[in-house]
Amino acid sequence: VDEQLNFYFLEMNTRLQVEHPVTEMITGLDLVELQIRVARGERLPFAQDDLKIHGHALELRVYAEDPMNNFLPSVGTLLKYRIPEGDGIRVDGGYEEGMEVPIYYDPMLSKLVVWGANRAEAIQKMKEAIAGYDVEGVATTLPFGQFVLDHPAFVSADFDTHFVQHYFSPDKLIERQQEEAQ
Repeated sequence: VDEQLNFYFLEMNTRLQVEHPVTEMITGLDLVELQIRVARGERLPFAQDDLKIHGHALELRVYAEDPMNNFLPSVGTLLKYRIPEGDGIRVDGGYEEGMEVPIYYDPMLSKLVVWGANRAEAIQKMKEAIAGYDVEGVATTLPFGQFVLDHPAFVSADFDTHFVQHYFSPDKLIERQQEEAQ
């Protein structure tokens, strides 16, 4: 808003963003509930100055995609599908063991969100949560997520939107799998 009360938007999203659980975890607010209350004509029960951020949260979208094959969708039956649980771990998903992952829709299995007191703790919590998944029947992006979390550029927060282009190739995952097998 400028001095003449002209409004300018760089971007406007009229829906709740898919990353909203990150905000919920660091603020303790339920954004879905608040959005419904506002839609009913209620006022927000707090002011901007009341908002506080606590800790650090990360989100990983878990897709039925194959990072070894240019992230192409991986369709099939979830023969085994167990998700991580525990303090500071939130999984928003719509799949269960035995369900079919079809080619016709977005192959996102779940959103994995973790909270830690700081960035390092959140990264460690995310690594533990990734290890807590047990998926058979489709390829997932979980190995790629682990790759990202272990990469020095991500750990140091010295990266940009070209992270995949600069640092990732399927060969990196193959090397890692071979090292872990020894």
